[in-house]
Amino acid sequence: MGLVYVEGVVRSEDGRSERVRFLVDSGAFYTVLKREVWEILGLREISRVSLVLADGTMIERGVSEAIIELPPYGVRHTPVILGESEDENLLGTVTLEIFGLILDPLKREIRPARLILKRGNTPIGV
Repeated sequence: MGLVYVEGVVRSEDGRSERVRFLVDSGAFYTVLKREVWEILGLREISRVSLVLADGTMIERGVSEAIIELPPYGVRHTPVILGESEDENLLGTVTLEIFGLILDPLKREIRPARLILKRGNTPIGV
C-alpha cells in the first residue's frame, strides 16, 4: 500500500476558501485541517473531542464544520477537527461517507462506494 492524496477546496460558511491537499486516512474518523487552513477560513470551535494518536497519546482538539469540494465528486458539509500546525490535513472516513466514497488502497484512489439498500422482504444477496 502507499499514501493516497487528493486535492480539494475547503470553504467556510461566509465564502472564504482555501485549496488543500489531503492525505486520505481510512483510519481517521474526522477530517483534520491544519491551523494555517482553518484560521484563514475563520472557522470557530463548536465542541471539543479527545483523540488517540498512533503512539497511544491522548490529545484534545476543537471541532468545527466546513464545506469541502472534492472534484469531481461535488460539494458537501462536514465536521472537521481544528488541527495544530504540526498536524496533517487528513480526509477522514466521516467525510468520505458523506460524499459516498471509499478508499481503494490497491489502486491508490478514492471512488464512489457501492451503496446498498434493503427493501421489504427481499432477502439479502438476491
